[in-house]
Amino acid sequence: MTSPASTDRVPPQLSAAVRPAPGPAADEGLARRLRALACTAPLHDLDARKANLAGEYSVYGMAEVALAAIDLVTLHMDFDTGADHDQVVARLVPRVHAQAPQRPAAEHERVARWVLENLINVGSVDRGFRAVYGTFAPDGSYVRRDYDFKLVEEVPGPGGSVYLRTTDEAVNVLVGALDTDVTSAQIAAEVKLEVLVSRGRLADAQLAAEQARYRTVQYSETLRRALDATRRNVRAVDWLHAVPDMITEALDHVADRYRHENAILTNIRKARDESEDPENKRRAAELVDIVKDCIRRHTQLQSRLLEAGPLFRAEQDRQAFSAPLTTSGTDLYGHLLAPTLPLPLERATRVTDVFFARGTGLRTPVSVRIGDLVDILLTPPVEREHLGAEMPEPDLIATPDDSRFSEEQLAAATELLDLPADAPRRLSGLLAEARRKDPDLPYLVALLAVHAASPPVGTAYRQGEQRLLFAVDDGTDLDDAEFGGADLVVGTALLDAAGMAAGRTEAV
Repeated sequence: MTSPASTDRVPPQLSAAVRPAPGPAADEGLARRLRALACTAPLHDLDARKANLAGEYSVYGMAEVALAAIDLVTLHMDFDTGADHDQVVARLVPRVHAQAPQRPAAEHERVARWVLENLINVGSVDRGFRAVYGTFAPDGSYVRRDYDFKLVEEVPGPGGSVYLRTTDEAVNVLVGALDTDVTSAQIAAEVKLEVLVSRGRLADAQLAAEQARYRTVQYSETLRRALDATRRNVRAVDWLHAVPDMITEALDHVADRYRHENAILTNIRKARDESEDPENKRRAAELVDIVKDCIRRHTQLQSRLLEAGPLFRAEQDRQAFSAPLTTSGTDLYGHLLAPTLPLPLERATRVTDVFFARGTGLRTPVSVRIGDLVDILLTPPVEREHLGAEMPEPDLIATPDDSRFSEEQLAAATELLDLPADAPRRLSGLLAEARRKDPDLPYLVALLAVHAASPPVGTAYRQGEQRLLFAVDDGTDLDDAEFGGADLVVGTALLDAAGMAAGRTEAV
């Protein structure tokens, strides 16, 4: 969906000499930074939206709690499992309590759950976030693109349980190294750790050790996703070049990390034993635990790397001899009705005959026992009239029209919301204009505007709609005598007509 209200236009007074001339590499770097910046937006949005909670929550730093939640989920992740939802909330409560110790414990738990659920994005359809950024096409035109990402996702576990796992975007936000290569970031973090330990800077070394551990988790996630994709469809993963090269590089990486981490562990223990400062001893002890955890994770990663080859061969054999799935969901409007209506009658009946012949489902057999079958075979046929039994006359009762709004009011509201594509309006202005026409009309306008806050884009796209009403909350409060809430920005967006035409052609 592309909104003309946000389309960039170059003013005519600007000549071609002052227009940007981005190169492919520079533009890709800018897009990568924009995507990385978008990953931090949900954390900032938590502090912006905490005013919507019932109560006074301005004392809490929601972004700080969110970073702590990402930290907890990341460190409790294993290769096959993740973090437990209730355990993460329980570990977040002390941090929330420290921000406002005078508040009740129930409020602390509510804040912790609210932050974690917003990181999962509970309430959305796909439980993900979306950001819009711009790039330049090969012809020099400015193109807006959608970037979908998640921070914390729920994954199924054994026995019907659900675990939490952080994504690569969440790890990038946590360690502050946005959109970096996993292998190079891991090597750089461990070299930095070794230098800091050798110089006795244990406070900085602890931060570097934590960053190295987060990169280890991210490297394991890369392998886990490749193995999960192999279990679903072995053809979707490049096992000829990409995955074998990745496994070889990962095994070399693990071997190098073992040598570095054992050397670092020796230096840390030496610094711990020789230091007389209690703070340095404490930090050195914490560093020992962190580096031991890195060694444990690398051992687990190595065992999974060695099992990757046999898993691929087993999945290849299993999927090669399994019957392909033939069932799929059917959109009656987009797949059947819309492509069939423009067809001539003789071509349309062929489509409908095939659909109804296979779409009516199975018929249950009349005889389910041998005794029933014998009775049916031995019972003489009943004489029937030629035209069949007389059908009773149905007693029809007209359904009363109990709708609150009339057709005229609906037409007036539709006309009022038929906004130009490049001129969105505030809900407060629309309500005032509707109130001048009809005292009841503002209720219908408000109802349509709230419905447009989550527009059915996919349905409108499949039905060939050219325009779609949308509403956006930009944080402005609604100043109205009858309604409260947000003063939505209501506008009209144009759908991609070329894409819809191509989709209809393909469906036909």
